[in-house]
Amino acid sequence: MIDPGYLAATVLVAGGITFALRAVPLLAVVPLRRSAAVRFLADELPAGIMIVLVLYCLRDLSLTELSPTLPTLIALNVTIALQVWKRNALLSIFAGTAVNVTLLSTAFPV
Repeated sequence: MIDPGYLAATVLVAGGITFALRAVPLLAVVPLRRSAAVRFLADELPAGIMIVLVLYCLRDLSLTELSPTLPTLIALNVTIALQVWKRNALLSIFAGTAVNVTLLSTAFPV
């Protein structure tokens, strides 16, 4: 049988470690908000991530065959146009995806 004191100490140590692991990031936020590097990353990183995602999505496009490429290019243009017009990333991404899926399943079946 496990000693009750040992069990209580184990639970207290585990609880203390869990509490510390959750509290430390909250304490580290205050100095990071004043950092110029973090502000720069907050401004520039979203655009960089979107560029990497676009390049990843377009990596397999065949520029020699129009039929499989056209729906993706149309969807890309819809996404760009909606982003420029509405400035809403979720709307742009969902609408572009919907256009791509719709064109691939109806007008340009693979």
